[in-house]
Amino acid sequence: MANSLLGYQEGQGFFYQLSGASKLLAFIFISVACMISYDTRLLLFVGIASSVLLYFSNIKWRQISFVVTVIAIFALLNVLMVYLFSPNYGATIYGKSTVLIKGIGWYQLTSQELFYLFNLVLKYLCTTPLALLFLVTTQPSQFASSLNRLGVSYKISYAVSLTLRYIPDVQEEFQMIKQSQQARGLELSSKGKLYERIKGNLRIIIPLIFSSLERIDTVSTAMELRRFGKEKKRTWYRAQAMTTKDYLVIGISVFILALSIWLIVVNQGRFYNPWN
Repeated sequence: MANSLLGYQEGQGFFYQLSGASKLLAFIFISVACMISYDTRLLLFVGIASSVLLYFSNIKWRQISFVVTVIAIFALLNVLMVYLFSPNYGATIYGKSTVLIKGIGWYQLTSQELFYLFNLVLKYLCTTPLALLFLVTTQPSQFASSLNRLGVSYKISYAVSLTLRYIPDVQEEFQMIKQSQQARGLELSSKGKLYERIKGNLRIIIPLIFSSLERIDTVSTAMELRRFGKEKKRTWYRAQAMTTKDYLVIGISVFILALSIWLIVVNQGRFYNPWN
């Protein structure tokens, strides 16, 4: 069951050898580069590269399938809402309107709108694989030490570490409760009706959230009794020094960010216009 949970998993490979600080900085720089730019060439390159890296990272599909599915659904809903509320926004951005399908009223499908929506989807493709890579290959304590090294308070860093540790624990507890409920005759698999599955899962999730909050309160109290937070600094058992690989990854991410800014200057705006 452990391999089906989203969270840190022991493994070997290039990303497991990197420091949490370098992976965090690379993720931030590349995410900012993709957020500020609508240059399709850059987004397509980063999206394909990040997907290839995720594919060769030895991460099992069952670990990330649920998250990928949820993000894909959210991305499709986002694209649909953008089109419903502004079906001609692409034509406004790119200065032309090539109608492909004539609809009702102002609803029409243009090449420019399709191109703009394609860029929105690419943004998800750029950041999602990198986020999954970071989450699955970064040991929580090492991540906390990396945050602290970057100037974040060690109290906040430790809180983030505890959160990352609880993600697989909560998932595992949810799966155990779900299986026990199914053994008692409550159908929560894909064979059951959608409404019954939603209602049954909510019956599990709500008490699980409250029990998790109670567990967090217990851990916080125990840490306070042990005088956690008294000192201004602390040492880290899982701290990892930066290596050449880390500086290389940071350098590549900085280059991508600089390239994104340069393309904005060249394009005289955030959007790449193939009709110009």
